[in-house]
Amino acid sequence: MEHAQPRRFSRRRVERLLKETKAYHSAGSRIEILSRRFLGQPYQINPLIGSADTPEVFSVSLDGFDCVTYIETILALSLASSVDEFFEWLCRIRYEGGCITWERRNHYMTGWIRSNVRAGVLRRLTLRDIRLIVKERTLDDVPGLPPIRARFACVPRPAIGRLVRHLQTGDLIFFASTRKHLDVFHCGIVVRDGVRVLVRHASRSRGGVVEQDLNDFLKVNRMAGVIVARPKEPLS
Repeated sequence: MEHAQPRRFSRRRVERLLKETKAYHSAGSRIEILSRRFLGQPYQINPLIGSADTPEVFSVSLDGFDCVTYIETILALSLASSVDEFFEWLCRIRYEGGCITWERRNHYMTGWIRSNVRAGVLRRLTLRDIRLIVKERTLDDVPGLPPIRARFACVPRPAIGRLVRHLQTGDLIFFASTRKHLDVFHCGIVVRDGVRVLVRHASRSRGGVVEQDLNDFLKVNRMAGVIVARPKEPLS
């Protein structure tokens, strides 16, 4: 799969990042190292180029993120062994079937998760001792897209405390919205530090990529529950 090279993009920087993680063979260890490298990078509003009226451009940046492009970039880097593989993985993660068009971009995060589960990039974390709840939404938060009916399962907020002990470094966590027209309002990367569980995420309110105690995030944000997905292990 060949893609146009993003303009003004530093291949050497990606090469350095991949070299740094080459000796680490688990997805969690690679994701921990890579996600740490981007702490402090600025938050970018609407970093991707494309809309219903504007042609989609394959955009790659290591200098600023929103919450989605942050996890996409880290996940793609963790799976890649070369710069070209990084581009290929990023395409597969961001677009359904790896097709670079605005219509095929995974705009809503429940669709993003399903697309990447089908592609073998992720698996949903389900646990026998935690009962999921099912939410139904009519998604119409993206201008130019027709409304989409969505049905998804999540860990309800009262059960998140029991979920925490199962979380591993490298897990992706998605926070389900309480709004009737949105599925997920935010996402991040789990990092376990002993008994503490942290979330690394690109925070608009804090102006950049931060590391925050998960419990602190839960205390100040309303949510219906969470969805957790575990990345596949790299091939090398």
